[in-house]
Amino acid sequence: MSTPSVPLSSILRSKHEEAEGDEPKKKTREEWKKAKELEEARKAGTVPAAVDEEGKDINPHIPQYISTAPWYFGSQGPTLKHQRPQPEKQSDITHLNEHYIRGQQGELSTRYRKGACENCGAMGHKKKECMERPRKVGAKYNALNIAPDDLSLPTLKLDFDGKRDRWNGFDPQEYTAVVEEHKKVEDYKRQIKAKKLKDGEEMNGDEPDDDDEDEDKYAESVDMPGTKVDSKQRITVRNLRIREDTAKYLRNLDPNSAYYDPKTRSMRDNPYKGRKEDEYDFAGENFVRFTGDTVTQAKAQLFAWDAYEKGVDVSLQAEPTKLELLQKQFVEKKEEFKKKVSDDLLEKYGGKEHLDTPPVELLLAQTENYVEYSRHGKVIKGAEKQTVRSKYEEDVYHGNHSSVWGSYWRDGRWGYSCCHSFVKNSYCTGDAGKAANSGAPLPSMATVQPQGDVKEEEEKEEEEKEKTLLEMHREKKQKKKKKKNRKKKKKTESSSSSSSSSESENEEEKEEKRKKKLREALIRAKMEEDAADALMKIDERQRKFNSMYNAQAPTEEEIEAFQIRRMRKDDPMAAYFNK
Repeated sequence: MSTPSVPLSSILRSKHEEAEGDEPKKKTREEWKKAKELEEARKAGTVPAAVDEEGKDINPHIPQYISTAPWYFGSQGPTLKHQRPQPEKQSDITHLNEHYIRGQQGELSTRYRKGACENCGAMGHKKKECMERPRKVGAKYNALNIAPDDLSLPTLKLDFDGKRDRWNGFDPQEYTAVVEEHKKVEDYKRQIKAKKLKDGEEMNGDEPDDDDEDEDKYAESVDMPGTKVDSKQRITVRNLRIREDTAKYLRNLDPNSAYYDPKTRSMRDNPYKGRKEDEYDFAGENFVRFTGDTVTQAKAQLFAWDAYEKGVDVSLQAEPTKLELLQKQFVEKKEEFKKKVSDDLLEKYGGKEHLDTPPVELLLAQTENYVEYSRHGKVIKGAEKQTVRSKYEEDVYHGNHSSVWGSYWRDGRWGYSCCHSFVKNSYCTGDAGKAANSGAPLPSMATVQPQGDVKEEEEKEEEEKEKTLLEMHREKKQKKKKKKNRKKKKKTESSSSSSSSSESENEEEKEEKRKKKLREALIRAKMEEDAADALMKIDERQRKFNSMYNAQAPTEEEIEAFQIRRMRKDDPMAAYFNK
């Protein structure tokens, strides 16, 4: 029963108007009863339904909280207008047939017009917005190849579905033209084939038939027999067996054999009981159910149940990783406990020597494994086939080498690690080859160093390898200074001889040469820095690409020049230093 909701203002106004006359009467029990009966009759269909202000029937089964209009709506009678879209909130949506213009061009002009694009000469956009390739001379200056004007696109108000309509602006006439063209081609092929059959010019199996090619082309898209592809769910459902497969109920016709359930098409037991496993390819569906990870999962479920009974809250479905880790820890602790118990028993009672026995093959010097050999000693039959690790030959020792080719690498070259030789299929020279290739002196046969000295030398070599070029350079300079001081002491102690004077002259010449090289290195470093500064000032698009640069290790003079010219950040006078 729907009662109209009247606004408060209208109630106050009616009271003010009725104050002069009689007071409004309340509904009696009989009136409420009649209204209730009328509502029940409308629901039963014996009385016509209520009509709203527009003349539309109101369904009597609509609940009261839906049919009753709110007080602020201002309805005087039964209505459902408040449940419909309100006209003031409705937006004008573009019609389905209206769409953006596609494939059409605007007017084509022969001269440049004011306000057009300076690049292509088309009206509707500026030079900055032009999508055409920038011309060397724009259309504003030569008025050549002026592009057609842009079409003014309509402003469309699209809803959610209208924005995502893939077929908006589609012209069916375009597709009919394509169908007609293919139809003409097929008709022409059919006419040629009929003409060939009539004239008897068709070759038997020599010329390929176009229809056969088309059938082969589309044969791949045909579904496999016994399958059903559901495009909505994107799954393949196997609803029929392949005709070549043997039906399960035909595998064993004995009625007392494995039971076949026709409703589920399943046969749990093995229909070939009593036969060898090599003679059949189907062992029942229980065989498949108890293979793979199903047994492991069943054990995990049992472990979860046992753990839950003992107070550990864990579930296989909710926390599989936690359960697996717990099971792994439990198995490890169980194995450790078993091992500890067996070790304690062996320590207490002894008998550990009886457990460490060799295999039966070694004890009896015979085995039942059957192996056949060829006359050359090669195993023909019986031995286990070795797994092939690579398609290339492995562990091939050339000549008298004790290592394979490629076991040693230095300076971008491969060689043998036994002699450090870089020539393939060469003769192995052992330690002598290592010393010759590394540049180290060969050890004499008479003098043999003790192991302690050898270890000290190896440690020194490792320390030298870890040192940088700068540290090695400084050490060499210190060694040279020590040599000079020793020679000066020898000069003061002993009389100067002709040999010592010649050596000192040679050293002075070497020192002058070194200073000269250092001076040249400083000049070269200054020129390289100036060239780098000039190159950084040039635009990177105009810089030259030097691909013939030869990268070499720096000399001692170049390192010393770099140390001299290097700007140190911790130097307080670095800001006043002009390079």
